[in-house]
Amino acid sequence: MTPIDTTWLNKLRGRFIVFDGPDGSGKSTQFTRLDGLVKSAGIEVCEVREPGGTYIGEQVRRILLDPSNTDEVDIRCEMLLFMASRAQLVAERINPAIKANKLVLADRFISSTLAYQGTAGGIDVADILRVGQIALRNTWPDLVVVFDVDLPTARKRMSPLLRENEFDATHDRMEIKGAAFHEKVRQGYLDQAANDPERYLVIDARDDEDVVFDRLIKGLRAILG
Repeated sequence: MTPIDTTWLNKLRGRFIVFDGPDGSGKSTQFTRLDGLVKSAGIEVCEVREPGGTYIGEQVRRILLDPSNTDEVDIRCEMLLFMASRAQLVAERINPAIKANKLVLADRFISSTLAYQGTAGGIDVADILRVGQIALRNTWPDLVVVFDVDLPTARKRMSPLLRENEFDATHDRMEIKGAAFHEKVRQGYLDQAANDPERYLVIDARDDEDVVFDRLIKGLRAILG
C-alpha cells in the first residue's frame, strides 16, 4: 500500500459519505479503516449505520433483519420500514452533524434500498425516490462509495466454512436470500453508479483489505481534488 498523505482529509469536514455494496463486500472493514484515519487527523466524525443508528431505528432494525420474518414482510412494507429508520437517522443525527461541520460516515443509506428493494426486490426506483424525498428532506449524500465484489468472493467471506447456499445463525434476513437475488443487488449498485457518476465511486473490492483501502484513498483524493 502506498504511503498516505493526510493533509487532504480536511476537505472531508462537513461532508456526508456513504459506504455501500453487496453483503460480503468488505465495506464495513473499509469504513472502520477510513474512520480511524480521519480521526487521527483531528477531524470529528459522526458514524451511523443502517438500518438503526438511533433508539427508534434500532427497534426497526430488529424487525427488518430477524430471519424469522423472512416470509412475513411485504416488500413495500420492508422499503417503508427502512425509510422510517432513515428519516429518524437524518433528523436526529445526520443533519445536526453536518451543521456542526463533522464528517458523516454512513454504513448503508438509500442506495441500499434502491439496490435491495428496488433492482432486486422489484419496486420501481422512481417510487423509492419519491418516498426518499419525504424521508431525507433533501439530505442526500455527497458521495456513495460502492464496494463491488462478485458473488463467489462475497460468499467465501461471509461463510468460509459453509457450502454455497448454506447459512448459520450469524446470517441476517437479507443475507440468506438466494444467489439470484444477490446478483441483482450487485447490478443495482452498478446501475446507480453508471446513472450518477458524479455522486458515486465504485471500488473493486475483490482483493485483500490493504489493496482495497489503497484504491479507496486514491479514489477519494481524486474526487476531492
